[in-house]
Amino acid sequence: MAKIKFGTSGWRAVIADDFTFANVRIVAQAIADYVKSKNRRGPSVIVGGDTRFLSEKFAEAATEVLCANGVKTFLCNRDTPTPVISFEIIRRKLDGGINFTASHNPFQYQGIKFSPASGGPATPEITRAIEIASESPRLKVRTADLKEAAHGKLLETIDPSQAYLKYIKSLVDFDAIKKSKVKVAVDILHGTARGYLDVLLDDAGAASAVMGQERDVLFGVTGTPEPNKANLKKLVETMKGQKLNLGLAADGDADRFGIIDEDGTFLTPNSVISLILWHLVKTRGYKGLAARSVMTTHLIDRVAAHLGVEVVETPVGFKYIGEVMLKENSVYPSKKGDFIIGGEESGGLTVRGHVPEKDGILACLLALEVVAVNRRTLKETLAEIMSAAGAIYSDRLNFHLEPRQMDSLRQRLAKSPPKEIGGLKVKKIVTLDGHKFIFDDDSWMGVRMSGTEPVVRLYVESDKESKIKKLADIGEDFVKS
Repeated sequence: MAKIKFGTSGWRAVIADDFTFANVRIVAQAIADYVKSKNRRGPSVIVGGDTRFLSEKFAEAATEVLCANGVKTFLCNRDTPTPVISFEIIRRKLDGGINFTASHNPFQYQGIKFSPASGGPATPEITRAIEIASESPRLKVRTADLKEAAHGKLLETIDPSQAYLKYIKSLVDFDAIKKSKVKVAVDILHGTARGYLDVLLDDAGAASAVMGQERDVLFGVTGTPEPNKANLKKLVETMKGQKLNLGLAADGDADRFGIIDEDGTFLTPNSVISLILWHLVKTRGYKGLAARSVMTTHLIDRVAAHLGVEVVETPVGFKYIGEVMLKENSVYPSKKGDFIIGGEESGGLTVRGHVPEKDGILACLLALEVVAVNRRTLKETLAEIMSAAGAIYSDRLNFHLEPRQMDSLRQRLAKSPPKEIGGLKVKKIVTLDGHKFIFDDDSWMGVRMSGTEPVVRLYVESDKESKIKKLADIGEDFVKS
């Protein structure tokens, strides 16, 4: 059996290679044992999947195992976004949820995301317990007939969309959007946001063009449902052709977002998170804290300092932001009030009153609200923010290295982290997750091995846009040397 290893956001593997029905049943049995250990009287779990190849069949296989172990299972009747699974766990007071998704990864991948009763991503302690159980020779996989399970009231097929759609409307100023008459194009990227983001935009009177609604297990010409700049060229063309105000997109399981401004500029998640933090404090009077992962922009810190908001820095992985939001970890005590927003530079965001999981649908709607309320482009509002709080520019580069190069870099960072890189003196090294080198002028460079794919990520940030290219070149030399 292939080694089952959970990364920052679940277990992912290539379909028919390591991601097989046999392995899915093993993991499902380990999860069944886990939820039963937490609730021996009547454990319950929701199961869903994205639009990838065989997602619904993998979901049924997991359900067969859960029901055989006496776990009441709510099986989604169609592909379902990860934030909807999270919302339903909390709404129904379930013991957990399983979503079959590889998120933004290429089409040949499939994955399992497990969320415990909190509704947020499973912590490393939980996923490690599932990994150990999956490897145990004593694990015995049980399966049940789904018709018999339904007859015995252990299985219920549900449509979780309506409760979620209704709740999202309470988190976004739909009246302001309707009054503004802002018009948007949206690219579903053949993912689970169909029937969610497009429906909400239509209800707000904002949707002028919708693309990528049909299910395509190959995810179109790109092969990957990632809402990044390279994959949203068609969205930009549509916006410009129809002279629309905004372009919105979500990834395969709708937990990440992509935002295009009126002139076709791709707004990085770093910029969008900072914009929404500014907006929530300015328009709603929110006070409290903002949580960001270690490699996420310090523009959030500058906005927070300007507005009197506390910032908490976490390791990479939304599970840690979820802990801050839920106040479950005493390492993250808030001194200034309640949670306002949590975000990651990879495109994850949640806000006060919502689930402790990233939600690309909500992020898109809040970006639209920022435009509608301010009646200006996002770039114009961002310029106002930088003028008031101080400018910060950032970039991220991905490098696919050979295993020996990865090992060499890992050893260099662990044994002899540099005191100078490319002539820039390192004044501080943050090792909360990866290595973040802060230089004398407060610009910084971060190096981190991806937890979901064989990639080295390089992060660079400075208060001057002209320095970014230099930092990127220095960083590339360092990573590849």
